[in-house]
Amino acid sequence: MHLFVKYFEGLTLKLAWLAAWLFVLSGIMLSYEVVARYFFLAPTKWAAELSQLCLIYGTLLSLCWLLQNRKHIQINAVIGLMSTKLQKITGIATMCVLTWFCAYVTVFGAQIFYDSFERGRTTGSLLDLPSWIAELPVPTLFAMLAIQAIIEIWKLLTDQPIPEGETQ
Repeated sequence: MHLFVKYFEGLTLKLAWLAAWLFVLSGIMLSYEVVARYFFLAPTKWAAELSQLCLIYGTLLSLCWLLQNRKHIQINAVIGLMSTKLQKITGIATMCVLTWFCAYVTVFGAQIFYDSFERGRTTGSLLDLPSWIAELPVPTLFAMLAIQAIIEIWKLLTDQPIPEGETQ
């Protein structure tokens, strides 16, 4: 299990860096669009849609890293008052709910992706890209998030260290 966790979290870090670069790329594309549209009166056909794809992929690619490093939104006002044992139980319960939610999104997201792929749906925008391009990361990356949640349960059960400065 240790080897799998090390490999998976290494992959997670690489995906998080890719997500960061996609956010940068999105900012560059939107800045270019603003300059082209308002200074040269020559809007692009591609900048808005491709920057949206970068934001979708960037957000979903970063989910596992955010969970692994406890960088997601959490409220510790009540959890901080709990005993260590109760914090662990709460953390495990939270990760179980997250795993269930991710499984649900993965199954239904895969159905939506497959339907769009089979029917050949497109975005209907100027680029008219296939819809499945934006839908593919949902089932794929939520499945990965479910795996990360299971890893977090394993860490809690085996008393692995939690990222510094955080409570669970």
